[in-house]
Amino acid sequence: MASTASHVSFLPPVLTFCGAAVIAVPVFRLIGLSAVLGYLAAGIIIGPSVLGLVGDPQTITTVAELGVVLLLFIIGLELKLSHLWSMKRDIFGLGFTQLGVTALCLGGAALAIGFGPKAAFVTGISVALSATAIALQMLGERNDLQTPYGQRSFAILLFQDLSVVPILAILPLLASGVAVEQDSVLDRLFAAGETIAAIAAVILVGRYGLNPFFRILARTGSREVMTASALLVVLGAALLMQEVGLSMAMGAFLAGLLLAESNFRHQLEADIEPFRGILLGLFFMSVGMSIDLALVREQWVLLALAAPVVILGKTALITILSRLFGARWREGLRSGTLLCTAGEFAFVLLPVATSAGLMPQNEAQLVTALAAITMLLGPIFSSLVEKALQSRPDIADHADMNELLGHESERSSRVLVIGFGRFGQIVNQVLLSRNINATVIDKNVERVRDAARFGLKIYYGDGTRLDVLRAAGAEKAEMICVCTDEPDTIERIAEILHENFPSARSFVRAFDRIHAVKLLQIGVDYQLRETFESAIVFGRSALEELGVEAEVAASAAQDVRKRDIARLFLQKEIGAMGGAELVVGARIAPEPLTSPTGKAKALSPETRDILGEGAL
Repeated sequence: MASTASHVSFLPPVLTFCGAAVIAVPVFRLIGLSAVLGYLAAGIIIGPSVLGLVGDPQTITTVAELGVVLLLFIIGLELKLSHLWSMKRDIFGLGFTQLGVTALCLGGAALAIGFGPKAAFVTGISVALSATAIALQMLGERNDLQTPYGQRSFAILLFQDLSVVPILAILPLLASGVAVEQDSVLDRLFAAGETIAAIAAVILVGRYGLNPFFRILARTGSREVMTASALLVVLGAALLMQEVGLSMAMGAFLAGLLLAESNFRHQLEADIEPFRGILLGLFFMSVGMSIDLALVREQWVLLALAAPVVILGKTALITILSRLFGARWREGLRSGTLLCTAGEFAFVLLPVATSAGLMPQNEAQLVTALAAITMLLGPIFSSLVEKALQSRPDIADHADMNELLGHESERSSRVLVIGFGRFGQIVNQVLLSRNINATVIDKNVERVRDAARFGLKIYYGDGTRLDVLRAAGAEKAEMICVCTDEPDTIERIAEILHENFPSARSFVRAFDRIHAVKLLQIGVDYQLRETFESAIVFGRSALEELGVEAEVAASAAQDVRKRDIARLFLQKEIGAMGGAELVVGARIAPEPLTSPTGKAKALSPETRDILGEGAL
């Protein structure tokens, strides 16, 4: 039987990471810097170069790389294949040019300071790649991923990730220096066939298998199973791509891209988000731990000169190239500062190059330290430039905002409707009559199918979860309509909306009068009891049928509405029954809104018994 000590042996490093994160990140956010810097600084402090609280940073790095994998999956979920195709000029044009020109310049600089030709080539390529995780995290913090400069930056990052595979294939050839033999060509053709087959398998399964798979699991109603299935899809695609020589991040991105049109997209995003955030923070801390302060002290002059040269040089090159591809100068500068760091793939390429004999160990360690330092200083530089640009807006920024708003209108809706039952369907009918297409959330598979006939944006998800609401666009919605049919669920959603989305108007379905009072106390903007308005219309029609003029009947119905609203707000302020409603089982007794003209009259013995009137 395992000892108690072995059971808790994993706790010290977990507590170390959690403690470092909860101290460093809030401090850096408090002084206006990115959370990424907090993670990097925390990694340096707990790493082997300072406190040495973590014994095996390499193991941590292996686990933390899953954060990048999950990040690429969520990015894939937010894209559509048609949108990705529309970015082909930026991906293969700007992305290729940036990588080629930057690698050439940085490789030339390495050659000038004494590196050999092969080592200079590896250095140029490694440092020319940018940090995908840092750039996307900062874009997310700024809410700028869908801006023009955010899209161009993402296009460059996507090409860089795609290029890692051929770069890794080139390095062994560069090390051999001779043409490959015939059997090696056959081996490589076979490997290429495996790669194509794996990609085809992911596409086919994603296109035809995942939606039915999630639909079956959704019927179980188990949130844990949906979370497990989401991780299964992401990590399965990542592992398959890794087995055929591609990067895990690209496999996850491909899986996310194939699920971008799925009805389960928002639920998947919400399930993955907590894991992504934790593991991505762990990845940034692992980068901080990789910085060898002893080597930095030994080579501080060279690193002090090289780090600013890399950051400023990459910024200048990306700014100029972005301008040549149609961006404004300010957009190009924002992209340049965002991508000025070296990337996480430098920590992959440099060990491969060292093991292949392309560069000596001391040079690889120096370039590794340089890459880590740029990842530490780059976000600071980017944040300072961003603040300077925001303090001096120009006319072009308004055009950027208009373009952003136009793009966002295609991806998010003005109205978010939670629940697509009988009530929610009628609400959407009214909205559609004025060409307002709402986004609908529902966790019932059959209702998701029903909504497809309406042409709505509808996604499987639990509307009581804050992460699902955010993923569905609640922060951008003008109005959120709660149309579910369970009073407790409605109250829970109303509280979440009131606390987290105050800018969105909340229109909420109420079950009865007590429920309506509770909703008003929560702070909803509008509530309607589910039978009240239909009963008003019913009564008005009855008056008209009895011979009352239509205008008089309408006036009577409106008078009842006004009196009811007045009493409802009075009950909200003083308590529905002066505090008696707090008693278990209590109910609000119906009271007439107009004084009755006579006393109630019982017409049967049973009725007289109920009313306590005694025998006539």
